[in-house]
Amino acid sequence: MSGQRVLTGKYFMMGNVACAEGAIAAGCEFAAGYPITPATEIANCLAERLPQVGGVFLQMEDEISSIAAIIGASWTGRKVMTATSGPGISLMLENIGFAVGVETPCVIVNVQRGAPTTGMPTAGVPGDMVQAKRGSHGDYEIIALCPSSPQEMFDYTVLAFNYAEKYRTPVFILSDAFVGHMREEVIIPEPEKVETVHRKLPEPGADPQKIKGFLDEDVAPMPIFGRGFKAHVTSSCHNEYGQRNLSDLAALDNFIRKLSNKILKHKDEIVLVERDYEGAEIVLVSYGAVSRAAAMAAALARREGIPVGTLRLITVWPFPGEEIEKMARKATRVIVLENNLGQLYPYIKAEAAHYAEVSFLPPSIIGQIHDPEEILKKIREVAK
Repeated sequence: MSGQRVLTGKYFMMGNVACAEGAIAAGCEFAAGYPITPATEIANCLAERLPQVGGVFLQMEDEISSIAAIIGASWTGRKVMTATSGPGISLMLENIGFAVGVETPCVIVNVQRGAPTTGMPTAGVPGDMVQAKRGSHGDYEIIALCPSSPQEMFDYTVLAFNYAEKYRTPVFILSDAFVGHMREEVIIPEPEKVETVHRKLPEPGADPQKIKGFLDEDVAPMPIFGRGFKAHVTSSCHNEYGQRNLSDLAALDNFIRKLSNKILKHKDEIVLVERDYEGAEIVLVSYGAVSRAAAMAAALARREGIPVGTLRLITVWPFPGEEIEKMARKATRVIVLENNLGQLYPYIKAEAAHYAEVSFLPPSIIGQIHDPEEILKKIREVAK
């Protein structure tokens, strides 16, 4: 990238625009997408900004071609991204599974909206939380981050690129219409202060026939199209050299376990949470936009003398079960807050219920962030 016209300084910025600027700061060189509310501002911004820094944005004919385009571009050595909403993710899932299976670094932004099918495009509902983990078929692991502000849309987009490159995998940003369309102060640091990670490549002069370019739990170097390496990139079961094996169950076992362990082995480096529950008897567990209401409700409860804390999930996949168990061992009661019908509640309850009483508080109206007073009322009930 040329490095020209990279923004720095303090801005009053929409979350979706901050996401696009985070991609540029991380070194994104290629993006492809198709317009969809409430994610379109990301594509609009990248269409204008990427050419200014030597990159390329392509509007594709649909979301299927968008994910295919970024996978292909990634295999030429580019840092890549696409952005869409839930219906677009549904169309992308086959190729997302392909990207997982052939270990392709890419960033996928889902600015979530309300309901199945086309739903309500302008409503901020994190209804695709489990889709990110289980949407494609087969056993696999994925990385997904949940920002709660425009600043975090910038910061965690940079981090998503770093995770994608470091672990050679697709990485989700799970935003929603609230965070994507929210406008707040965003501070963009100087380029030299933005930590960026570049993928591991084969050693110069290495014999292409001897490069193990796949299935390494410590992440294999990635062969790059057009640089003299011969690599078979196949979605079928394959070994460390990319050679297909469709009859040996030991090869299948190795294929599945290595892809999953590549993420799970590094889980401690990937999982991020925000803890504020020391000394608390009641802990509010949340993520994304709802965590802002949770923080306010906890502060109100503490003013009333009720010992309430918070645990915010920033990394939701791989699931931070150990962090939830650690919290539940210190609490007596856990209240889970989600702006949906409880997509992560069963996962949280499974980790916490052995140690604390766990309950779920849905929003009074799905698509409307919890009123802190609503949460406070629930806290008072639980405290009794």
